[in-house]
Amino acid sequence: MLTVLASSPTRSGFCDGLSRRNFLRIGSLGLGGMALPGLLQAEAAAGIGSRGNQHKAVIMIFLPGGPSHQDMFDLKMDAPGEVRGEFKPIPTNVPGIQICEHLPRLARLADKYTIIRSMTGMEDRHESFQCYTGRLNRNQPPGGWPSMGSFLNKVQGSADPSMPGFVGLAPKMGHVPWSDNGVAGFLGAACAPFEINKGGGKDDMILNGVTLDRLADRRALLSGLDQFRRDVDSSGNLSGLDAYNQQAFGILTSSRLVEALDYRREDPRVIEAYGKGDPKNRDDGAPKLMEHFLVARRLVEAGARCVTLAFSRWDHHGDNFGALRQDLPLLDRGLSALIQDLHDRGLDKDVSVVVWGEFGRTPTINKDGGRDHWPRVSFALLAGGGMRHGQVIGATDRLGGEASERPVGFGEVHATLYQNLGIDVNKVTVTDLTGRPQFLVEPGIQPIRELVG
Repeated sequence: MLTVLASSPTRSGFCDGLSRRNFLRIGSLGLGGMALPGLLQAEAAAGIGSRGNQHKAVIMIFLPGGPSHQDMFDLKMDAPGEVRGEFKPIPTNVPGIQICEHLPRLARLADKYTIIRSMTGMEDRHESFQCYTGRLNRNQPPGGWPSMGSFLNKVQGSADPSMPGFVGLAPKMGHVPWSDNGVAGFLGAACAPFEINKGGGKDDMILNGVTLDRLADRRALLSGLDQFRRDVDSSGNLSGLDAYNQQAFGILTSSRLVEALDYRREDPRVIEAYGKGDPKNRDDGAPKLMEHFLVARRLVEAGARCVTLAFSRWDHHGDNFGALRQDLPLLDRGLSALIQDLHDRGLDKDVSVVVWGEFGRTPTINKDGGRDHWPRVSFALLAGGGMRHGQVIGATDRLGGEASERPVGFGEVHATLYQNLGIDVNKVTVTDLTGRPQFLVEPGIQPIRELVG
């Protein structure tokens, strides 16, 4: 693995004691114990590859720890003080829709996204499994359920041969019982994500001192790879490699992936719109890198089908409102810049964006000024994908503790995103390790009619 350490690497923990690392990796010499040429050979044997010129994509933004739905997109001003909280709602550019006062940029773009206020069916587990797969983390087939990105790697592959189809910008948010192949599940290493921030494994090659800030320095980042390419080409050794090794070599040395990750090639005004995060913004040390929103857009534009990223830490059992006062403006800026940027570049019909966490927070504020885990209801925000936006789907009761209208499951959101990608969840199946065909979502689950029906 060719690894580049992120600026100011930090460690942060959830209430379960898990730590999170933040790295940036350029290229992969090994994934899941299999060398990259082997992965490509396995992909070819499985029939994986680009399917024509149409390029649809998904950007999944995971808010680890469980964001507080009633303090962000579902404020309850008529609830008692111990439920209502400290924030006030503000109007958006869609009449009748209000969101938190600390999300003013998103308020001006409400016609470009949809809020689901009635996400249900969650488990009280600190992991990204349900967001990534659309399924509960139980009764899994051998090998485990694959994530959406892994399914897309299998069904569609990359839109460009020099780009991975599935890129993970986020550190690993799940933990056991994820399979040994991680979010690829029973599809195995051939469909695993190209992980940019996985964290130092024994097979990593860490280039100490090369940080995100040096991505703008083409010579510092590419001189070694460029010289390697020249040396191999001049010696004629490249002609002796088989097709899979040549493809692996192309991915590792292509400037396309590096350029996509090098967000400083953008117009300075675009970079300024996204803003710059502060990995040490709070004493929890959780990374808040708005640059990842921009990098995600650049990756899907370059050919990736699915990009996942994680932003900050939302497990606020104490000082909930102090934490949100710092984090919400950052999320507001990065997410609103991404939504607007997709529209400005004409990508809003092709690129779907989903924002969510593993569960919501308790209606009642605890003695430490925080909110605890609440798997009964949470929110999701969807943008782009050619969907019908400027609406709110579902509602919660007066206290924000139960879905009172139109409960929505994670599988329905996944079915919607697959439809945006041109995949019929009623027809497409993949074969698991037992030879049994498996649908991409639970049989019978359909896309959200309010968005695409």
